[in-house]
Amino acid sequence: MIPWRHTTKRCFEIGEIMNFEIKNGDFYKDGRPIKLISGAVHYFRNMPDTWEDIFAKLKALGCNCVETYCAWNLHEPEPGKYDFSGRLDIEGFIKAAEKAGLMVIVRPGPYICAEWEFGGLPWWIQCDEEIEIRCMNKAYIKHFDRYLDVLLAKIKPLLATNGGPVIMLQCENEYGYYGDDKEYLLYLRDGYRRRGIDVPLFTSDGTGYSDLADGTVEGCLPTLNFGSRVEENFACHDKMFPNVPKMCMEMWNGWFDAWGDEKHHTTSADVYAGVVRDMLKKGSLNMYMFIGGTNFGFTSGANHYEKFAPDVTSYDYDALLSECGDTTEKYFAVRKVIAEETGVTPPEVPANRKKLAYGKFKLTQSAGLLPNLDIISSPIHSDVPRAMEHYGTGYGYIAYTTVLNRDYTDAPLTFAELGDRAQVLVNDELQGIAYINESLTVNITAKAGDRLTVLAENMGRANFGNKMMRKKGLPGRVLLGNKIHFSWDVYPLPMTDISALKFGEKATADIPAFYRGTFSADEAYDTFLRTDNFKKGFVLLNGFNLGRYWEAGPQKTLYVPRSLIKKGENEVIIFESDGLKGKPEIEFTDKPELG
Repeated sequence: MIPWRHTTKRCFEIGEIMNFEIKNGDFYKDGRPIKLISGAVHYFRNMPDTWEDIFAKLKALGCNCVETYCAWNLHEPEPGKYDFSGRLDIEGFIKAAEKAGLMVIVRPGPYICAEWEFGGLPWWIQCDEEIEIRCMNKAYIKHFDRYLDVLLAKIKPLLATNGGPVIMLQCENEYGYYGDDKEYLLYLRDGYRRRGIDVPLFTSDGTGYSDLADGTVEGCLPTLNFGSRVEENFACHDKMFPNVPKMCMEMWNGWFDAWGDEKHHTTSADVYAGVVRDMLKKGSLNMYMFIGGTNFGFTSGANHYEKFAPDVTSYDYDALLSECGDTTEKYFAVRKVIAEETGVTPPEVPANRKKLAYGKFKLTQSAGLLPNLDIISSPIHSDVPRAMEHYGTGYGYIAYTTVLNRDYTDAPLTFAELGDRAQVLVNDELQGIAYINESLTVNITAKAGDRLTVLAENMGRANFGNKMMRKKGLPGRVLLGNKIHFSWDVYPLPMTDISALKFGEKATADIPAFYRGTFSADEAYDTFLRTDNFKKGFVLLNGFNLGRYWEAGPQKTLYVPRSLIKKGENEVIIFESDGLKGKPEIEFTDKPELG
């Protein structure tokens, strides 16, 4: 039997002592039953200068709590090297929430899903040939134990039992959808306790019997994830766990978009407000998402079932706050319901931040990728191509080049495996594009001595399901005609440092190529970047990767937070892989277009 009586005592706000308990099938604060009314905010998807505004709007919604995942792949970009700065400052995020008068729920993972690259796992664990994720695999345990030692040491002083705002931590995430290794869940649970985490632990899973049977573990509060039909979705949970607090840990209020979707996913404000009302009558809830934020850089994940479905850069999610932090119709509909159900009038809603249309700007310089390969990367010789991870890189692109020793006419170039999309060029001429969802073969015509280049792009690792360990680049052999082609020079292209690029003063239409320009700003405001004249690539603003764009849509603009814009001159560099549709021109507008 799970020991549900769990008490935490702390200084919740300056001068206020809070006693948080789980007992008698409910949550208690200061001896009185309390409903946790929470909203999901991922610190790593939002800039630090927006956190205060987000928390103020969360309080004005009528919430008393905020929930966040932790992104292992950002915090440990290389084994044993950690980053908790800027938007990765988990301690600063938690302290800002406390200052706003919010309790905090933390979901450290190590796996988080979240439509995030590799579900939050760092790409480099795939380099360990002995690895098997999310089970009692010694190699996996070694890696996540080291990470949790560091992460939980930062969170421990902020626990409710130590005078902080953190009232609960999650043990794994949606494990019932994935596997059935109970020993692994027990090891994680005991690891939290061993590291001094003495606040309640919980799991969150689907609503069916198998999800709950495989995903829950003794000593951790079982919570659910769903977006509708409260009583129906709690039916199995109520039978299996009759005397525990009822909480929906992810009450989905929207959905994510994948490249190529017909349109941006939206849901009815009134319908969702009704679900919130039903859940408040049942128990506690965490609205997923309160604000979705942005998959900056190469951090968007993918789903991979029958087809590979990479997620777009925006994680707007049709949440209560838009990607840039604006209140929505859904926000006010839910605010009304919470006020009615709690009988508490919430604080005044803060005004939305100003947006500015900076206008159109030309990108006047360019640099072809192929002429600059040896400048921004170093070749690694391989008999046959191998996965991107084999060459010590996890994100971005990778170029495989070879010199052909004879003539070819309309010869099939076939990839045994492909992650995820590859352009095939002979010298500077595009021969075709292979894409995992379409074809793994491109026919080429070339002469002896020509250089063949395969530029492969990692469009995001699967964040859910049994294809998460699929590697990127060219993990398998390459057939030219019906023979294995040998002898390749491989150029990893993580695109983290392109400062050595040699730009020409005239923008060309090279495929692929970088385009550079500048614009001047008198003041820094949120804005949105249109790339209508470009096809596929990513954008750097003052060296910061805003994320991917693709004419496949539905997303048509990239969100640009004000903190990235400098007074005076600003530099924009676009990497365009597929070639221009028009002049190399961009536009900053004051409105998003997500499709």
